[in-house]
Order: sequence, then C-alpha cells, then structure tokens
Amino acid sequence: MPGVPLRDNLKYISMPLFTILIVLIIAGILLWLVNSYIPMDRKIKTIFNVVVIIVLIIWLLKVFGLFAYLMNIHV
Repeated sequence: MPGVPLRDNLKYISMPLFTILIVLIIAGILLWLVNSYIPMDRKIKTIFNVVVIIVLIIWLLKVFGLFAYLMNIHV
C-alpha cells in the first residue's frame, strides 16, 4: 500500500494470519472431536476427513488469492 507506513502494513498482514491460524486450530479440534467421540465406520471417517481437508485447502487458496489464479491457468 503506497503511502502507508510499514507499521500499518504489519497490522493488515498480522490480523488475517492470526484469523487463519485460529480457524485452522478450531477446525482441527472439531475434526478430532468428531473422530474421537462420534461412532462411525472407519471408511466414513476417512471420507469425512478427506472432505474436510479438501475444503480447508480450497478455503486457504481463496484466502491467499491463489484459487482465482489457478482457475485461470490454461494448459
């Protein structure tokens, strides 16, 4: 951001990273709770874990602005 002092830039950078970290920690705890305390077949748990991880990866790609970039790649 032109014209914005460096200390103000750090404020804009650190808060989203903190928010991302909190969301990932909460998602991990919820995933652990579901895996530990909800009785499910092992195959269903595996599918559930894979779906949650894929959703988190797509969310992270969108947060960092890489999802739109990857969608525009033409081979």
